[in-house]
Amino acid sequence: MRKTSAILLALCQLLFWATSATSQSINKQVQYLSGTDNLHTTTWDFWCTGGRKSGYWTNIQVPSCWEQQGFGAYNYGRDYVTYGKNFRFADEKGIYRYQFTVPANWKDKTINLVFEGSMTDTEVKLNGKSVGRTHQGSFYRFMYDVTDKLNYNKSNQLYVTVNKMSADGSVNNAERLADYWIFGGIFRPVYLEAVPQQHISHIAIDAKANGSFAMNVFLKSAAVGSEVIAEIINNKNQVVGTVKKTTAANDTLVQLKTSINHPLLWTAETPNLYSVRVSLGKNGKKLYQTTEKFGFRTIEIRKQDGIYVNGVKIKMKGINRHVWWPESGRTVNASIDLNDVKLIKGMNMNAVRCSHYPPDQSFLRYCDSLGLYVLDELAGWQKAYSTKAGTPLVKEMVVRDCNHPSIIFWSNGNEGGHNFDLDDDFAKYDLSARPVIHAHHKPGNAFNGIDCNHYEDYYSTKKILADTNIYMVTEFLHAQDDGGAAAGLSDFWDLHWNSKKGAGGFIWALLDEGIVRTDMNNRIDVNGINAPDGVLGPHREKEGSYNAIREIYSPVKITLKELPENFNGIIPVENRYNFTNLNQCTYRWELINFNKPGNQAAGARMGKWGAITAPSIEPVEKGNLKLDLPSDWKNYDALALAAYDPFKNELYRWTWKIKTGMQLLDSMVTTTGANAVDAIETDSSLTLKASGIAITLSKKDGKLTGLANDNSKQLSFGNGPVLVSGISHFTGLKHYKANDAYVVDCSYSGDMKKLQWKMYPSGWVELHYEYELNGTYPFTGVTFSYPENYVFGAKWLGGGPYRVWKNRQFGTPLNVWQNMNNNTQTGSSPWIYPEFKGYYSNVVWMEMNTAEGKFTIASPDDNLYVRLFDFYGLSGAKPAPALPAGDISFLDRIPPIGGKLAFNISNNTTALGPLSEPNKVNGLTKRTLYFYFGLPKAAVENHQFTMPKENILTDEKTN
Repeated sequence: MRKTSAILLALCQLLFWATSATSQSINKQVQYLSGTDNLHTTTWDFWCTGGRKSGYWTNIQVPSCWEQQGFGAYNYGRDYVTYGKNFRFADEKGIYRYQFTVPANWKDKTINLVFEGSMTDTEVKLNGKSVGRTHQGSFYRFMYDVTDKLNYNKSNQLYVTVNKMSADGSVNNAERLADYWIFGGIFRPVYLEAVPQQHISHIAIDAKANGSFAMNVFLKSAAVGSEVIAEIINNKNQVVGTVKKTTAANDTLVQLKTSINHPLLWTAETPNLYSVRVSLGKNGKKLYQTTEKFGFRTIEIRKQDGIYVNGVKIKMKGINRHVWWPESGRTVNASIDLNDVKLIKGMNMNAVRCSHYPPDQSFLRYCDSLGLYVLDELAGWQKAYSTKAGTPLVKEMVVRDCNHPSIIFWSNGNEGGHNFDLDDDFAKYDLSARPVIHAHHKPGNAFNGIDCNHYEDYYSTKKILADTNIYMVTEFLHAQDDGGAAAGLSDFWDLHWNSKKGAGGFIWALLDEGIVRTDMNNRIDVNGINAPDGVLGPHREKEGSYNAIREIYSPVKITLKELPENFNGIIPVENRYNFTNLNQCTYRWELINFNKPGNQAAGARMGKWGAITAPSIEPVEKGNLKLDLPSDWKNYDALALAAYDPFKNELYRWTWKIKTGMQLLDSMVTTTGANAVDAIETDSSLTLKASGIAITLSKKDGKLTGLANDNSKQLSFGNGPVLVSGISHFTGLKHYKANDAYVVDCSYSGDMKKLQWKMYPSGWVELHYEYELNGTYPFTGVTFSYPENYVFGAKWLGGGPYRVWKNRQFGTPLNVWQNMNNNTQTGSSPWIYPEFKGYYSNVVWMEMNTAEGKFTIASPDDNLYVRLFDFYGLSGAKPAPALPAGDISFLDRIPPIGGKLAFNISNNTTALGPLSEPNKVNGLTKRTLYFYFGLPKAAVENHQFTMPKENILTDEKTN
C-alpha cells in the first residue's frame, strides 16, 4: 500500500508540475510534501530519540502517529493516574527530514508551509534556517511564510523536530494528560500553498436566515484601488447575489454586505449549501480567486427557553466523537470521516460533539453537506491552556473552521478545562459570533445560559430542567462495555423532548478507542476500562445500542407495541422533527410470513405491500398513519412498516405480530404420532418415550436428568427447571396417561405453585409452570443447564438480532434471526457483533444448533426472554449485573443495565429512570414452553397438526 501510495503521489506531483509550469494560476496552488491521509503517505527520513527503533536514522510514513509506525512507546493519557506520582510520560522527540523542489515560476508568489496537525511541540527549519516560533498544541492548523527561505527549482531540505510532550505545562495539562491515547508525530498532512503576492488570506462569513450576507475578507499586500468581488452561488451553480468593494490605503480587511431573497436555509434536516466565489483584482484583471461553501442560518440562545436555529427550537440528539482509526490512531482519511457521519445520522442523530479537539476538515465538510449540528471544541481535558498558549490556538481553530454552517457552538474546553480569558477570543475571528459553551462536569457552572453538566441521573436531570438554565448535556449515559448509551435513553430523551428548557444531549461516545499495538503483535488494546466507551467498535462494528438509539431517536415516533384486537389500519404517530412535516417522508407497509425452523433460511417472506400517504403532521405534532390493508391481512404472520426521510434514507422499520404465539406455532408444534407415549419407571426416575425421543425426570427433585433420541443418542440439556428467583422445594410427582399424551405433575412447596410435564406421541414435550413472587427481583423464570461449548449457534423467531436489557429493548424488531456462537464481550476483542450470549426478547421459538444435534424451544405466551449462557454488561471487580443460575433460561423478567459512573457502578440503575427500575413482582406468573429434542421436521411432512387449544394444567380427574 505504501509503495503504491508513493507512486500515486509522485504522479500527482508530476501532474502538478506540468500544470504549474505552463500557467499562472489566480487560485491557490498546493504541493503536498507529505501524503494526504493514512492511506496515501510519503516516506520521510526519521530519527526517534527514545523507545522502539530509536537512536538512528531510518524512514517513516507521513502523515502518521509514530507509535503506529513502530517507534517510541505507547502512553494512555491517564497513565499517571494508573502508575502513580512517579510516572513520567515518554519524553520522545521525532526528527524528520525531507527533500523537495518547487517550480521556478513560484518565485514571484507568496509560499506558506502548512501543517494541519502535529503532536505536540513542532520546531521547523528550512534549508538550515528557522521558519518561525515553535508551535505548541497538537490539533490545530499552523503555517509559516517561507517565501524567502526556499530554493526555487532546486533542492530544499525540511527539518522538523516534534516533541511528544510540550515544554508548556498547560498544553500537556489541556491535551496530553487526558482520558485518551497520547501519540507523537506529524499526524495530518504537510503541504506548501502558493498564492499571488496580492491575495486573500482567509474569509469569515455571516449568513443569516433572513438572507443577509456579511463577509470579512482578509487581504495580504492588496494595492490601493483593488476590487474585492463576492458572488453568491446556489446549488444549481447560478449566481444569486453579487457585492464588491474597492480597497483603500493599507487595507488588510474589507467587509462585504448584501442579501438575497428567500434563501434555502441550512439545518441538520435541510443541509442546503451555497458557495461564495471571492476575487481580488485591479483594472479589470483578476489577481486572486477563492471559493468557499457556507449556509444561511441563524443561531440563538433564548435564555430560560431553548436553543433556536432559524427561529425554531431544536433539541440535540448527539454523540461524542474522537478522531480515530485502530491501525493509524488519529491519522484518518475522508472515507472514515464520511462513514462516521453516515453512522451518526444512521442512528437518527442530528448532532456531534468534537471531543476534545477540532477534527479533520473533511469531517466538518460532511457534517455541512449531510446535516449534523457540531460542537467544535478547543482542547482542555479537565485542565485548561494558559492564556499565552491558548490564545493562538483559538485563532487557528476558528480561522480554519468558522465558515462551516454545521458548527453552531464553540466549546471552550471540557470538564473544568476552561480558560475564561479565552471566551471572548472566539468572536474576534468568527464574524457570525456563534455562542461559546463550557462542557463541564460540575453543577453550577452554566455559561451563556446553557448548563452542560455531565452524567446527571434521570431525577437530577428533572431538577436541572426545572431550574433557570437551558440544559444541554454534553456527556451522558457513558457507554463503556454494554452499559449506558441506549440503556435508559428513552426516558432521558422523553424528558428533554417534553421539557421547555431541555435541549437534548450527547452520549459518550461513538466508538471504542482500540489501538492496534505494534509492540504487542498488533493486538487491539482499549486500555482496560478506559477506552471501550463506544456504541461502535474500533472498526465501527455496531453494538446493540446502535439500533436501539436508532428507534428511540426516530423522528417518526411510533410507540405502538402490539396491534389491538380491533386494529383498523390506524397507527398513531408523533413528529419529532424540528423542521420537517411528516408528509415529506415516505412510508411502506408489508405483510410477511416468517420462515420456520429447520433448513430454511432466516428472515421472512413478503406477501403483499403498499405505500402510505401521510397526512400533514407538523413538527412536534401528533397524528395517524392510515394503512390501506387488503381484506386478507389477518392471514399473514406479521405487519411491517418502514419510514423513510425526505432523502429516501430508512429511519426505522417496525414489525407487529398479526397472529398470536399459538397461531404462529400451529404449523410447527405437532401432537399426533404413530404410537402412544411409553412410560418407564424406576425407583429414582421416570422416562417418557415417543417417536424416538426420550426424556427422563428425577423422582428425587423433579428435574430433567436425561435426554435421548434415535439420532444423537444422549443430549446434555437438563438440570431443570429451576426457579431463578424465589424458593421452591420438590415434594413429589405423579404421572398418568391423558388421552394419547402422558402427564407428569410435579409438586413443590414455596414459590413454585404448579409444574407439569406432558409428552405427546409426536415427541414434542410441553412444560407448564406457575410461580408466585412478591417483591423486587432482578429476573424471574426458570433455567436449565447445557454446555456452551457444544453450541454452534441459534435461530429464533423473536426480537433481534441483538441482545437486550430491561431498559434497552428498542431496536430489536420481530423476525427470524440467526447467529453463530461467539465469545464477544462487548468492548473487547473479538469485536464480533451481534454478541451470541445474552438476553433475547419476545421469543416465539428458538432452534439450538449443537454438536449433539438440533433442539427447539417454543412458547405460545407473549414476552418470553431467553437467556443464553454467561455474559455480563459491565466489567469491574465484580462483573455486573449478576446472572441467573444455569446456562439457558426462560425468563419473564430481566434486569436493567447501568453505566460506568458512580450512581450505577454497583448496578444500582434505579437513578436512570422508570425503565431502569428493578422488577417489582406481585402475584402469579404462568408460562407454557414446548420442547422438541430431535431433528426438526418440516411442516409439510405431517398434515395432522393439532396444537393444544388450551395451555392449562391437566387435572387427573378430568382425564
